[in-house]
Order: sequence, then C-alpha cells, then structure tokens
Amino acid sequence: MTSITYSDAVTDALDRLDDLGYERAGRQDLANHGPMGAEALAALGHPEAIPAWVTGYRNAIAHNDPPGPRFAIDPAEESSWRPALGAFDRVGDWEALFRRELADAPWRDVLVRWWPRLLPGLFSRLTHGPIRTAHAVRSVAATSSPSPQQITELARGLAYWAARFTTLPGQASLGGQRTVAEAVAAAPRAPINPATPPAALLRDGLSSLLDQPGYTDTLQALRADHVQVLLSTMTAQFAGLCLAQTRYTPVPLVHGVTAPAALRLVLPYLPAGLHEPTLTAMWQTHTALLFLFAGDSHDEDDIRARAAETEVPGFDDLIAAAVEHGDEHVIKFTDACLREHLLRPDPRYPAAALAVQQRIPRRGKPS
Repeated sequence: MTSITYSDAVTDALDRLDDLGYERAGRQDLANHGPMGAEALAALGHPEAIPAWVTGYRNAIAHNDPPGPRFAIDPAEESSWRPALGAFDRVGDWEALFRRELADAPWRDVLVRWWPRLLPGLFSRLTHGPIRTAHAVRSVAATSSPSPQQITELARGLAYWAARFTTLPGQASLGGQRTVAEAVAAAPRAPINPATPPAALLRDGLSSLLDQPGYTDTLQALRADHVQVLLSTMTAQFAGLCLAQTRYTPVPLVHGVTAPAALRLVLPYLPAGLHEPTLTAMWQTHTALLFLFAGDSHDEDDIRARAAETEVPGFDDLIAAAVEHGDEHVIKFTDACLREHLLRPDPRYPAAALAVQQRIPRRGKPS
C-alpha cells in the first residue's frame, strides 16, 4: 500500500477545501475548521483518514463563499493597514496582502513582521485566527519546499486573524505573584446559564469584562516564569477546567488549551523578544475565557488528583477514538493534549481528551 507523507496529505486536503470561505454559513459566523482539522489529522499520523474526513466536514457544514479583494492594503503604511484590523469585510484584502507578502519574502520574515501587529488581537474569533495561523506554520515549517497550497493557507490564517482582530479590555502583565493555578483559584466567577449559546455569552460578556469583580486583578496576578514552563502550566490548568466544568458545553474552554498549544508551535520561529509579549497576550485571553465561560469554580481544587485516579486509554487509543469521532474540536484538542503531555506529563491532559470526546457530539460519517 502506498503511504502518503504529512506534507502531501496536508496539500491534498487544502486542495479539497480551497473553495470554502472563512466562516460557516448561517446566523452564527463560526470559523472554518477544515484546514486546521485536516492538518491535525496528518500530524496525529492519520493522513489516510483525511479525504473521508474532509468529505464529511463539507457535507455536514455549509460555508460562506470565499471573498475577493476590494481595496489594496499597503503594509508599509500604518494608516492603510491599521484601520483594516478587525474589519471582516476586508478579509479578502488581507488575504491578497499576505499572498503578496509571502510571494516576496520568506514565510518566517512575514510572520515575524506581522506577529507583533496582530498579537494585541489574539482573541480573534475565540482565538481561531492565531490557531489557524499556527497550524499553517507547522505545515510550512515541516518541509524545505512548502507547496503553494501550504503558503496560501498561511496567508489565510494571518488574514483571518487580522480581519477578526479583537482586543480585550484591560492591560495584562506578568508582574504579579501568583502561579496560573493560584490566579485561577482566586478569580471570582459567576454561574453560567447552560442554555445560553456561546455566541450570546461572547456578545454580552466582552463589553462588560471590566465591570466584573476580580477581572482586572486577575489580569495583573500572574508571575513570570520560563516561557515553556508557563505555557505548560497554562495548558494543564485549562485542561483541568475542561474536566471540572461539566455544566456548559466544553467547546469554548477547549480553546484555553488549543490556543497556547498553538502558540508553542510558532514560538521557535519568533525572536526571543516576542515570547513574553505572546504569553502576556495569552494570559489576557485566558482571563477572558475564564470569566466568560468557566462559570463558578466548583470541584476544581483536586481535579489533578482525580484525573490521576481516572482510568484513561493510552494516547494511541485516544487518537484512534478522536479520528473515529470526527469532530474538528475533538481532533484538535486531542492533538494539543498529546503534544503538551509529551512535553510535561500531567494526568489532566489524557483525562480531558477523553472527557471532551465524550461530551462533544460525534461527527456523522460521510455518505
């Protein structure tokens, strides 16, 4: 049987997904997860599953048409590109810009140039902008000769981040005295009505974050640590929240793991001076996720100990179950938990991967 390489599998998937727009059709403008899910399947060692998965994804979810460019954005003129940040009707213009940039310069140079410009908007559509960018970075970095499809996907990841650029209220810092666990435990949180859709929580909650007791203190509470260690404590803590918070859909909180795990994929290609600002922006995003979607803090103190006592399949079985499950969030979350667990083992990762597989509905098989 002929085997297919990771890069070839990703390129084929991007070809199959090329005509899908940036977001799903309908009243909830949710991000296109096709390229991210397919790349994660390839990274998990299941490239053979991608064609059927792409077919199932396309059959299950309608997407808006890809937009075309309208007005050129000049990357050298701040007065041209800055007003276009967060303007989703300019996403075609952003894609055209990044296509030009990536045609004229090495992809890493483009990434380093735009990363600090986009970083304040890390929350971009519940972090889907930077996550899509990170999956594309992993793809192009895996080969010395990225395919045109892989380069286009990087342009689209950056374009989506820019067009859904979303700043959060307040100012985060890593100048506090608390660990991630201590900061999360100290944050006062209110219960969430489980019937409220995530889109409504976002719409109503973002504008009132500064009014929530403890929000500003939490932004300033975290103490600096080694970048890689801090990323690990961030992902492990939010994997624990995914385990403990069972009264609301887990989908928003899984991004508290997949987003910092995605940033870890990109950090090796950024100068060291951008590492701490990246983690500071991630902590601001974590604080928002905590106050918007974590609800009241119940049964969280001993979640690591309880996770260690939980009988969980090995990661080979968890990966196989995620592939069979088919949901894009489950696939990406399993990928992130596996990578994080390999770097710094913690029982919350496999337990959370299993719990999310059990709580998110399965994707139907393609017809």
